[in-house]
Amino acid sequence: MLEDIDHDVFVRIQTDLLVVGDSIMTDRHHASNGNYEDDDPQNQIGGIIPAFSLSGWLRHGMEKVVQERGGTACHPGEANANFRKDGVYNRDLDAGYHPKGDCLEDGNGCVILDLFGGFGNRPGKVMRRPIQFSPVRSSVDYTRGQAEGHYRRLNRNVVSRNPEDNREPLRNAELDAVGNFDGAWHLSFREIKPEFVALLAETIDYLDAHKTDFMHQLGGARNFGGGIVDCELVNPFYNETELRRVFDRGKGKTQKMEEKDDEWADEYLPEFKSALSARVEAES
Repeated sequence: MLEDIDHDVFVRIQTDLLVVGDSIMTDRHHASNGNYEDDDPQNQIGGIIPAFSLSGWLRHGMEKVVQERGGTACHPGEANANFRKDGVYNRDLDAGYHPKGDCLEDGNGCVILDLFGGFGNRPGKVMRRPIQFSPVRSSVDYTRGQAEGHYRRLNRNVVSRNPEDNREPLRNAELDAVGNFDGAWHLSFREIKPEFVALLAETIDYLDAHKTDFMHQLGGARNFGGGIVDCELVNPFYNETELRRVFDRGKGKTQKMEEKDDEWADEYLPEFKSALSARVEAES
């Protein structure tokens, strides 16, 4: 059964506004008509969303799924690190985490450590790729983990509040943002296990259901509606043509895609979830 699943899977991510600090890397030399102004509404700037914020968002969701199943998750920070707020770290441990690497003492590590690695130069079993985006939909290749997105550099002003100064700007802040983002996030399993696939599927469902929770929004500007993500795991059985069809707004699912959805939901996913339950229980 597991041999039917490809090592490469895709997550569809849709959001009206994505702000990931200064981590958006733009491709300005491809701007059309010689227009290189990053705050011009007519720009054609594309770029890359690095995987760091995406990975943290996914990992936090996976940790919650494991915790709701009665397990604990590896804390992302090493236990011997010089944390600025030791009290916060200890409260994290009380909230469903164990010190990173403790799970290696009696076994091969918990499922979170297995997937994300990072302790003792241990590679993670899932590779999280960056997402390349473009404002030109026809140039987006979803089978390569790309997205449609519209980049702008926005200005935020903190202004005075007294009548005499009449909203005089006190401070200006610039931030990079991508709007109307819709694309495929490409994840690759270096080693595939049934519990990995089940955890990914449950996590994407969890993040979609909790998209407006402050803790599970993606990136910054959360109080301004940033990072409210509609997400779904694209059926791993879809071929490249069917994957492209998922993002074609003028087409629906074919009968073959519907059959694959039923097969995935009724035959494969329950078996994988049973494997996840067994592993979390064994590690608890």
